[in-house]
Amino acid sequence: MATTQHHTRSKTAVTAAGGLMIFASVMLFVSGVLDILRGVMAIAEDDVFVTSPNYVFKFDLTSWGWIHLALGAVAVVVSLGLFTAATWARVIGVGIAALLIIANFLSIPYYPVWSLTLIALYGFVIWALCVARSDADTD
Repeated sequence: MATTQHHTRSKTAVTAAGGLMIFASVMLFVSGVLDILRGVMAIAEDDVFVTSPNYVFKFDLTSWGWIHLALGAVAVVVSLGLFTAATWARVIGVGIAALLIIANFLSIPYYPVWSLTLIALYGFVIWALCVARSDADTD
């Protein structure tokens, strides 16, 4: 005779998971908007960016602007899906945050402090999306 174990989660664990999803949603939204603004600044060839002549991953500043603008826009759209706790948004959210970490890493010489700040924010987003349990897991 087989016995079935039914694991119940505490109300605190469910609340914490919901809090992590909201945290990830807000951070992805804010970081996405900041990447959009950064992309607009780069497209306009603003003087806040540092130019380094000997960089291995050197792109035109306008190219970096379009990359950040496109990825930031996708991040904002995915963050809106995260507010509804959609599974597709969690999966794409981890993927887009990972792509944005790579893009920010590659653009460190152009805007170093801000690139490192956004790398940390996207790292927190990935962590929160991977740790938070969905509603199906809490039953």
